[in-house]
Amino acid sequence: MELEIATKLNKKSEYLSSTIEKTKTGISGFDEITFGGLPKNRPTLIVGGIGTGKTFMSMHFLLNGVKQFEENGVFMTFEEKTTELVSNFSNFNVDIDKLVKDKKLYFEHLHIAQYEMHESGKYNIDGLFVRIENAMNAINAKRIVLDSLDTLFTNFDIKMLRNEFKKLFFWLKEKNITAVITAEQGDIYLTRLGLEENVADCVIELTNRVINQISTRRLRIMKYRGSFHANNEYPFIIDNEGMSVFPIAPNLMEYNISDQRVSSGIKNLDAMFDNKGFFVGSSILISGSAGTGKTSFAAFFTKRNCENNKKCLFCAFEESSKQIVRNMKSIGINLDQYVTSGNLIFYYARPTLQNLELHFMRIKALIEIEKPDVIVMDPVTNLMTEGPNSDVRSMLTRFIDFLKTKQISVLFTAAITLKSVAINPSDEGISSMVDTWVMVEDVVTYNKRNRIIYILKSRGMSHSKDVKAFVISNEGINIYELDKVENHTMLENKLNGSV
Repeated sequence: MELEIATKLNKKSEYLSSTIEKTKTGISGFDEITFGGLPKNRPTLIVGGIGTGKTFMSMHFLLNGVKQFEENGVFMTFEEKTTELVSNFSNFNVDIDKLVKDKKLYFEHLHIAQYEMHESGKYNIDGLFVRIENAMNAINAKRIVLDSLDTLFTNFDIKMLRNEFKKLFFWLKEKNITAVITAEQGDIYLTRLGLEENVADCVIELTNRVINQISTRRLRIMKYRGSFHANNEYPFIIDNEGMSVFPIAPNLMEYNISDQRVSSGIKNLDAMFDNKGFFVGSSILISGSAGTGKTSFAAFFTKRNCENNKKCLFCAFEESSKQIVRNMKSIGINLDQYVTSGNLIFYYARPTLQNLELHFMRIKALIEIEKPDVIVMDPVTNLMTEGPNSDVRSMLTRFIDFLKTKQISVLFTAAITLKSVAINPSDEGISSMVDTWVMVEDVVTYNKRNRIIYILKSRGMSHSKDVKAFVISNEGINIYELDKVENHTMLENKLNGSV
């Protein structure tokens, strides 16, 4: 909601969008929540604890500057040696040594003794300015990173350092260079020195939390002078492709909608939706208790789209892809042929093997590469065991918003029933996000198990209000009227008391 409002304001207000110039970082998601990137030719502070990704984000900022925006960069480290730094980023899929040789990047490790900055009882860092300026001029740099700058002043008098820090930050502005300074998080103040955050134009906080033995990284923009920005915390991941910040749908208010329909793959189910099926680009939830056939419905949806030469991404969080392919053969569906043709791609992962953000970012990366027309997530409720329900709902909301901007139809399956919603209201939060909600249930009469199906909601279209029965066999799924069910009178009496 925050990004929706901010985007709308940015579209309407020249002030918000053009108060200051910005430098794009090229970091997925970050330029969206800052509405353009970091403040151009101004200093930005990245602060966080050990292992939160400060150095990685800074390096990503420089490498993207070279690769995407033809802006050379300087990386000055006050802690790690340059050889160690380059080695640490050897898995970045970039030939850093070549960039250095071509004078696109410049690395330098600075270790300035205290006596070099102490003159006549006063602190002076003019020598540091000389080193920085020489590095900038050597490659005509437009970007610079001062990594772990606070380690240089650990034993100095804080009161005396305040003026020197201001002097450094103002000097960087005069040089017309976009600067990033990293610093360790402090115990009392935001940083150990408690100075950098006051003079920086932009302050970014990175954290790394462990919840239920799962590590999750978060990013928050604490301060951004002269610019509107998103204020919330946002999850991010780091992998060999770089850094990605989640949210992934900043321009939600701009997405288009479609009146076209996509078939469920089951003729009698389409009939319950005015004989047309679901809207293209909509979100569909098929929920019910275990063994009610949710994955079977998802498989028919997948099959029909693949038959129509649409590309489908099937995200499995319970069964492996091979197990799904084998099991669906028992109801007359051969998914193997669509995997071979390239129309069907599987993503399989146990929810507890990695954090929630990584699941969604991996799926997002597949979407960007494969460009599927439809997506199946089976079952989405397995993700509930990975983190707090509020986090899952937030991530799902952003994910659905992202899919809407791409006009991708998504079908979720979930272990949710009306009884579970009454016991656990958070389940209703998942169902409220989707456009269409279909319920499948088991009802036992005279020791006979009957499956029923009905539509709880379907936004923007007429749909059946009837409760119908269905049977899953080796010929597929057959949906029919209740009066054709054996002992249908007793079944209807039971339904009248439960549905």
